[in-house]
Amino acid sequence: MVVGHREPVVIISHDIVSDRMAGPGIRYFHLARVLAHRFQVTLAVPEGSTISGDFFTLVYHSGTDELLGRLIGRARVVIVPAVYAAQIPALWQSEAFIVVDGYDPFIAESLFLGVDILSLQINLTKTYLLGDFFICASERQRDWWLGLLEAHGRINPYTFGEDPSLRKLVDVVPFGLLEEPPQATRPIIKGVWPGIGPEDKVILWGGGLWPWLDPLTAIRAMARVWQQRQDVRLIFPGTRHPNPWMSGIPTHNEAAQVLAGELGLLGKAVFFGEWVPYKDWPNVLLESDLALTLHLDTLEARLAFRSRVLDYIWAGLPIIATRGDATSDLVDQYRLGIVVDYADDAGVANAILQLLETPKEAWHVQFEKARRDLTWERVAQPLVEFCCHPRRAPDKVALGDRLGNPYYIHELTRLHALIAGYEQGLFIRMMRLLHRLSKHL
Repeated sequence: MVVGHREPVVIISHDIVSDRMAGPGIRYFHLARVLAHRFQVTLAVPEGSTISGDFFTLVYHSGTDELLGRLIGRARVVIVPAVYAAQIPALWQSEAFIVVDGYDPFIAESLFLGVDILSLQINLTKTYLLGDFFICASERQRDWWLGLLEAHGRINPYTFGEDPSLRKLVDVVPFGLLEEPPQATRPIIKGVWPGIGPEDKVILWGGGLWPWLDPLTAIRAMARVWQQRQDVRLIFPGTRHPNPWMSGIPTHNEAAQVLAGELGLLGKAVFFGEWVPYKDWPNVLLESDLALTLHLDTLEARLAFRSRVLDYIWAGLPIIATRGDATSDLVDQYRLGIVVDYADDAGVANAILQLLETPKEAWHVQFEKARRDLTWERVAQPLVEFCCHPRRAPDKVALGDRLGNPYYIHELTRLHALIAGYEQGLFIRMMRLLHRLSKHL
């Protein structure tokens, strides 16, 4: 382990970190890897995690795990997902400086899932008051977080006085990519999956089929492409989330396979897998010819940052993206592919056919610039800087237990005063009654 500053930094992942992992696990693994060059890092991971790196690891059973509590008690800085912070009581007793990671727009996702939004919002409200520093994945998310924090009283003369830009309160740490380009080690898809030959053109859908995404448009687009080219294959290699806690989440898996079957594409032009081991993921990227990231027109899309898109950029894969999210902005900004409208299967089909005719060499300059700008080492700099110079949020110091939404703090203060006055009056009346009774004894 390479350690500069000896201060202990703890990163808590609420998702599995293993050879099969999704976006959150990948994020916290790489943030731990980057911070380990400067600090003594421990990555705390849930049961079922197996991966290791140039940092310490601790496997915890729940947010109340005693070992996790002890780890937090020794930490200088703790980095915790916003959605999980309220489930870790030790954070509220800790003297550590707290970084809240708000990259995942969990409320926007949860509205699709039928979960208890009220409990989630209560827990998130606690988290808004907990953080000394907040990070998110895009400037668009940062605007959202500034609104959330204003609503909870965190934008005030103390935080504004420290930094009028409020970057010391909320800054952007997006997903990144590795500095070293991916290397092929063995075939995973072409010539391996039945029905996909070595010379076929592979269109990659890299993540899950979550309800806020739009795999059905991708399949309808393939029906159009298939009429002109029978050498194109659309693959969904990640239909089963590696974290068993996520097994009950609704997906488009069944609807996608039914649609592919109805269109006569299943097993011929459209293929489904379960989940690719992380060590094999570079091979899948390098065997693919194009990548898709399609979503519906929802609140989730407005706030989301699609982690798999960074993998596409890492591998130099031209991208077809639905407009409206932060990663489609990246595709536009760096000219890495084609942005299409919502649910536009004709537009997606035309984009596939156009990009398949474009030589890969034509993309070299754009992808090289994006790769230089978006490495984990570069995008994590606001977090590295905070860990080098951690500080308590000034409003937490100044306001203490009066921190929060000013209206509710005012109303609670008034209510407490009324109760105190009532209790004082009740006490006085009781003493008078006792005094009168004593005269008759």
